[in-house]
Amino acid sequence: MAGRKAGKRRGKAVPGKAPAGSPKVLGAIRQRIDGIDAQLHALLNERAGLAREVGISKHKDGHTVDFYRPEREAEVLRLALERNKGPLRDEEVLRLFREIMSACLAQQEPLKVAFLGPEGTFTQAAVLKHFGHSVRALALASIDEVFHEVEAASADFGVVPIENSSEGTVNYTLDRFLSSPLHVCGEVELRIHHFLMGRMDSLKAVKRICSHAQALAQCRDWLREHLPEAELVPVASNAEGARRARDERGTAAIAGDTAAEVYGLNLLATEIEDRPDNTTRFLVIGRKLFAPSGVDRTSLLVSGSHTDSPGTLYRLLEPLAKHRINVTRIESRPSGKRKWDYVFFLDIEGHADEPRIAQALAGLKKRASLFRVLGAYPRAIR
Repeated sequence: MAGRKAGKRRGKAVPGKAPAGSPKVLGAIRQRIDGIDAQLHALLNERAGLAREVGISKHKDGHTVDFYRPEREAEVLRLALERNKGPLRDEEVLRLFREIMSACLAQQEPLKVAFLGPEGTFTQAAVLKHFGHSVRALALASIDEVFHEVEAASADFGVVPIENSSEGTVNYTLDRFLSSPLHVCGEVELRIHHFLMGRMDSLKAVKRICSHAQALAQCRDWLREHLPEAELVPVASNAEGARRARDERGTAAIAGDTAAEVYGLNLLATEIEDRPDNTTRFLVIGRKLFAPSGVDRTSLLVSGSHTDSPGTLYRLLEPLAKHRINVTRIESRPSGKRKWDYVFFLDIEGHADEPRIAQALAGLKKRASLFRVLGAYPRAIR
């Protein structure tokens, strides 16, 4: 009896206190949210004002690109991650702070960022992940055009793919650095999820699949299992494949889900990539080098006097090993000067201006017939 009475007492409303979920309680919570929103808005405007002061103090007649500091943005994002205790996830916090910085920087004029288009490609997604939405994104037809627009100062920066975790290096991007004066100013890592899309309602109606060759390769096992009879048609970009899927009966495309929205297509299958960790790395290219952020990567272009002689690569790498510098990536490409002559592209941990790195690079330069620091930039924040 005592237990039943106690239970009844626990179930009664406390006098003077509205039960949880009541209109009165919800109204009070919403008032608190409105108050916090007002504080956030005031702080955002204050931050934007300070960002404007930083720009004016540097150069009153300068352009937005003159005030852009990727090393400072990387520092702000890392601090935001260190502070984050939830409930917002790290990627949500990164996205919010990226957009705040993007909007503050664009007060005078937005950055112009060229990318390998058309709209709806993963490269466009990399632009927005790195620079935020307050930029003017310029879709171009080829990697070569992206380099040309940045070289001519028609764009402030460019974003181009450099490698995929499943399919390897985009060689044309590497080769373009052999003749371009541009530098690497940043990197973006983007998890790649592929979606099958088309105007049809089922897989049975799919006769052919149009997509970039790399996307087809990254989904080959899924395609072999689910659409073994479909014709696979490589095209210039995933967005071009989506356009064809919109215009051609029986044609489907593999692309990011954004392309389905842009071209008005149905999603027939989601996340069909063969590897769940499928990731593409993109480079941000620009006209100047930047200061260290504290967690950086340096990209180099080097060659020995005789790349066909024994030990050439060993001699080039020895100064890096001596100073205990980690080489995270190495690629060889034909130099274009004579047959069987090669250059090497290296990525190393650290910034070229750090004393230990600078000493190692000085030693490497003495042994190289070609030596160039392509860029020293913040490592991608995942």
